[in-house]
Amino acid sequence: MAKINGNEIRPGTMIEFEGGLWLAVKTNKVKPGKGGAYNQVELKNVTTGTKLNQRFRSDETVEEVYLEKRDFQFLFASGDTLTFMDMENYDQFELSTDFVGDQAQFLQDGMKTLVTMYEGKPLGISLPVQVTLTVTEADPVLRGGTAAPSYKSAVLENGLKIQVPPFIEAGERIVVSTEDGTYVRRAD
Repeated sequence: MAKINGNEIRPGTMIEFEGGLWLAVKTNKVKPGKGGAYNQVELKNVTTGTKLNQRFRSDETVEEVYLEKRDFQFLFASGDTLTFMDMENYDQFELSTDFVGDQAQFLQDGMKTLVTMYEGKPLGISLPVQVTLTVTEADPVLRGGTAAPSYKSAVLENGLKIQVPPFIEAGERIVVSTEDGTYVRRAD
């Protein structure tokens, strides 16, 4: 870790402050008419999610933290536990589905993920931007309403219900965005 001055904190900077790990969300440099200049920083705690507004003067120093990002492979899910393997040393570790959040429904066996770590502890996980899934059920096409773009409901192999164009049928493979769970295109 490196020490930086309070006026060098920018949005996106990760610092260790008051025993916690904080991400700078917004910064505002203030130069009052009386007194010294300071940097007004909105911080977000990485582990708890709480926010804090803090003033840092230019003569104050804080520890800047560098996070490690490593490739992991998703192996399998067992109840509320997800098992991942480090691609470098083949160590395995488990995360709860609550930690991964809504994106857990897009995990597939063997999928490569990017895990953000700090001192060997996972802080976050990033999935590929898009995944390919099979449509298990698709509503029939409604005829007649061709003037406006129409979509129909479909159920995917992971149980997710999404809206797809009318030409998509059950059994087809489609590409879905992992960010918002929307249809992107047919799979090749």
